[in-house]
Amino acid sequence: MHRISSRGCVSVKHCLSKLNSNVERISFSSRYLASAIPRANNSIQSSPRYDEVFPSIVIGGKDQDLVPLGSFAEAQSQYMNPDPEIVASLSKSVKTANMGIVAHYYMDVELQSILNAVGGDRVAIADSLAMGDAAVRMVESGDVKAIACLGVDFMAESVQAILGRAGYGHIPVYRLDTRSIGCSLAESAERPAYRAWLQKRSREENPNGLLHVVYINTSLETKATASSTVPTITCTSSNVVKTMLQASAQQPGIRILYGPDTYMGENLVTFFDGICNSSEWSDEKIAEELHPSHNNETLRRLRDSIDVFPNGNCVVHHMFGSDVVENVRQNYSDAYVTAHLEVPGEMFEIAMEKSMVGMGTVGSTSDILKFISKKVSEAASSPSVTGRKRLKFILGTEAGMITSIVKSVQGILDLSKNSVEAEIIFPVATEAITAVDESDSAGLSIVPGVSGGEGCSTAGGCATCPFMKMNDIDKLSDVVEMVGSDSSHISLEKHLPPRRLHGKTLNGVSATELGVQPIIYMRQFMKESTIPDELMAKAQACSAS
Repeated sequence: MHRISSRGCVSVKHCLSKLNSNVERISFSSRYLASAIPRANNSIQSSPRYDEVFPSIVIGGKDQDLVPLGSFAEAQSQYMNPDPEIVASLSKSVKTANMGIVAHYYMDVELQSILNAVGGDRVAIADSLAMGDAAVRMVESGDVKAIACLGVDFMAESVQAILGRAGYGHIPVYRLDTRSIGCSLAESAERPAYRAWLQKRSREENPNGLLHVVYINTSLETKATASSTVPTITCTSSNVVKTMLQASAQQPGIRILYGPDTYMGENLVTFFDGICNSSEWSDEKIAEELHPSHNNETLRRLRDSIDVFPNGNCVVHHMFGSDVVENVRQNYSDAYVTAHLEVPGEMFEIAMEKSMVGMGTVGSTSDILKFISKKVSEAASSPSVTGRKRLKFILGTEAGMITSIVKSVQGILDLSKNSVEAEIIFPVATEAITAVDESDSAGLSIVPGVSGGEGCSTAGGCATCPFMKMNDIDKLSDVVEMVGSDSSHISLEKHLPPRRLHGKTLNGVSATELGVQPIIYMRQFMKESTIPDELMAKAQACSAS
């Protein structure tokens, strides 16, 4: 690889680009800090501003330049067209090292753009569950001898576990950082309060049985602990609704514990409540579009049986609060609104309202990508579109999604004869607060202004995950080089996923097996569309508390 230093840049052009970005950041930060000081002296609190225009990126066909509007959007679009030298170098190194790369949608724009350009069978960008499946396919289809996992620690754990269950436990999975790559949501389930909540609920009366539905974005240790306490099945944001519908269909009135994501749990209750209180949802429509065994009465029973853990959230989605929603309502009434299931209730409710009239969606990262692609495709092929048409989308999730959105939208518009554009709007403050490494900031832990990384503000959302951004192109290059050299086994060991369950047992059962079992139950459900009988028998047995 073309490298300036072990912590530097992949190429000279890359380094100059980073330097220019830092200069722009310092200039912007200085201007903002100067303007902020008088305000801080004059008043402690300021009224929320609902007249701010959110930053956005306008997407046309592949032969058209992206148009960033606002400093945050400029930071996101800066690396959309990666340096061919970097792409060629990484591609060659990955092949030489016989490696595969699985990355989450929330990687930063620079890294995703490079990976998209490398492409091929050795690279996959997906949600947390699909990352493991992609790793298995890579191993099965070629001579891949190692996997680089670009995400947080629990994702590397999950990928390693899925490889192991598929018979490929000898294939190592490497993280890009030797330090812990945490997750605020996953960590909320590792505290004693989560197990105490499960234990308390299991001791209460549950006449129709008890089932714990745990979000996949948790560690194997959390899943193992939960499995040893109550009957547990894993879910994703894509299948959680189907999981709850099926469980309550197989065992009417079953009590469902959901955690650790408090916002998602509350939003699920809101989702079912919205359907029950909507005149648009007849029993027939519910049976046809949601589940054949359900109607309004059974949905109300399901809604009332959901028990949500009260103290867990994702630091990214936590910031999509009331100020953001008020701005959306006042200034973006003509926009489609997308919201991940993990966002706070206010953001979820407006997306839910919009979804009722075809102007929004609530769901997973994959659901959001599919929705935007579908709407763009419909406009691109519609004979009624004359002149230039711009579709606006509020992106109610992590800003790293923009790379996959751009790739999909450009592919659609390249085949269209209509003059259609898509504007992706980031509901963040243009004057954001960026956390920085104290070693690079003269002792300051935050710097006012927008960088290519965070961009978080209590006034306007938190568009990027600081934990995911511990992954970058330089660290990926280092890991690939170490694997390719076959001479750095000791160093590579530090990049392996956490092994907190290694050799441990819970109630006489392997802790690793207990941690993987909820995932296996989920996979059986996804394959057969029914909750496994073994798990439902355990859930029903909990009625005798």
